[in-house]
Amino acid sequence: MSKSQTPAAPTQAPTAPSPAQPSGNTLGGLLRQVPATVKKSSTTQKVMGGALLAIGVALLATRSKKAKPSPEAATLDELLYFVNDRIAGYERAVAESQDAELRGYYKQLVSQSQQFSTDLNTYLTQEGGERETSTTLKGKLYRAWMDAQAAVTGRSEKTILGANIFGEEWALKAYQEALADQTLTGSMRQAVERQYALSQKTYDRLTKLQEKQA
Repeated sequence: MSKSQTPAAPTQAPTAPSPAQPSGNTLGGLLRQVPATVKKSSTTQKVMGGALLAIGVALLATRSKKAKPSPEAATLDELLYFVNDRIAGYERAVAESQDAELRGYYKQLVSQSQQFSTDLNTYLTQEGGERETSTTLKGKLYRAWMDAQAAVTGRSEKTILGANIFGEEWALKAYQEALADQTLTGSMRQAVERQYALSQKTYDRLTKLQEKQA
């Protein structure tokens, strides 16, 4: 067709473009996807359908809130199990020791461990995690075994020190692993490094105290 020719008029006026429809992921989009037969259903069916839709939306919202923990949060959570073991171990030592000087030292270590836990839990919640107050299964089993042993042989101060040394070795290994995986940075890593250094000093002092026991 040459440029001078006029195109024939359309037999029907073009329809205006429909407005953009919302995404199917939105509540409006979900409602628009309900079949017409359902829209014409009884009042009871409409109520039930609306309730199911509301439940579905609520579940989607709940799932979105349960985000996968960050690597930092996972590392802190794992470390806290061992720090909480440390608290339980020194609380037991306070209860069992008959040496006033040692009991005083164990009380200091309980307070120190509780502060460790508070500091780590603060960072954990900042990373979107939940406070961790549990202990390891290994720690629970070990303390139960020590209870059974004490019921038969009793607990000398040297035995109590030995149990504390063993527990401190677990804590040191947990700190080493937390620092080795390189997930912790900045002030979080500095806090864990400080705790690790203090745990190492505690281990050294406990070892020397045990050597002095008859």
